[in-house]
Amino acid sequence: MITAIEVLVGFLIMLGLMGAGIHVSVAIFTVAALGTLMYLGTPLLYSFGDVLWGTLNDFILTSIPLFILLGELLLRSGITERMYSALSVWLNRMPGGLLHTNIGASSVFAAMSGSSVATAATIGTVALPAFAERGYNERLALGTLAAGATLGILIPPSINMIIYGAITNTSIGKLFIAGILPGLALAGAFMLAIIAFSLLRPDVAGEAEPRASLRERLVSLVDLLPPAFVFAIVMGSIYSGWATPTEAAALGVVAALVLAAINRKLSLAMLHECFLSMARTTAMIMLIIVAAFFLNYIVGILGIPHTLTQWVADLGLSPLGLILALVIFYLVLGCFLETLSMMIATVPIVVPMVVQFGFDPVWFGIFLVIMMEISLITPPIGMNLYVVQGVRGRGSIGDVMLGSLPFLAIMLLFVGLIILWPGLVLWLPGAVG
Repeated sequence: MITAIEVLVGFLIMLGLMGAGIHVSVAIFTVAALGTLMYLGTPLLYSFGDVLWGTLNDFILTSIPLFILLGELLLRSGITERMYSALSVWLNRMPGGLLHTNIGASSVFAAMSGSSVATAATIGTVALPAFAERGYNERLALGTLAAGATLGILIPPSINMIIYGAITNTSIGKLFIAGILPGLALAGAFMLAIIAFSLLRPDVAGEAEPRASLRERLVSLVDLLPPAFVFAIVMGSIYSGWATPTEAAALGVVAALVLAAINRKLSLAMLHECFLSMARTTAMIMLIIVAAFFLNYIVGILGIPHTLTQWVADLGLSPLGLILALVIFYLVLGCFLETLSMMIATVPIVVPMVVQFGFDPVWFGIFLVIMMEISLITPPIGMNLYVVQGVRGRGSIGDVMLGSLPFLAIMLLFVGLIILWPGLVLWLPGAVG
């Protein structure tokens, strides 16, 4: 029987390969193949073909390219830019002004695209020119963009939740609805922090925005209707029981195409760019998922979850102690690995263990997604930090890192909150049934 030390060595080999620049999918498959050859024999390695076919033939995973395409269509049809302007009319009179618009726009775009990186790039492109003109504290403005964009994988629909649900056989619908309250609560916590910063140091908010009349604010609501329409189509069709997540994603794409046509942005050139970007991103994600499913398959045959559960039990860790250990584990791992890589590499090993300790897989999915969010703004690898700096195009990335630190602290406190009060995650899925 495989031992916990051997499991640890295999995991370190996988991390070492990733750290050496080997593609994530190759690193995961290499460890799975080595484990197969050493403990199970060559014939079982041939089962990779069956895993490959079964994974790529999984109906639920078809939603991934569809949600990616949805985000691309919304970005290139101009809906996002008008949404940002409309939100600024409503939020810019709060202490902190346009900083709140970054959080609000990120939350709304997250509810349509399901991707943090796409949210960071899109909202950053729209927002940064406005901040430069109005004298806002640049570090704080950059921090709100990087941190606000992390909501892209927490507020549904979320590509990361789809992958987690597919790997762990957890209801994606329940994961989606479980992410709503934490996502809104975290966005609210970011806004409260901005208000506190602005009251303590009024200079961080730059020039006061002109007060819009009631008529102007009401007129601006028209530009919020398209994203609300897409969100209602996607989420409403899932929770009414009318569509699966994959079918809902397809409906969202159709809605986005209609909106692009209404805005006179629909063209063959625009569609070509959208489909090209979708194909590149989907190919990268699916290659990693196929390798992860094979690792999951081998891990199950080798009995690794049982081995690790017994090892943790022998250490005398309580369920709370295990979760706190995982918080530290993911914080350290997030300093070196990209979000998707970290999640896919660890889920097959960690989830069976935490379920054995009595944790709800839906709750753990949200916990894991929040830890992934933290890694998005954790130096030195935090993806959102580099995306925002890339959109900025000048200066040092240290400015983005320093601006993100207060929000990083808020997210860690939020992790503590859902550990102490799991009902924040589980109440809404339980109420909906």
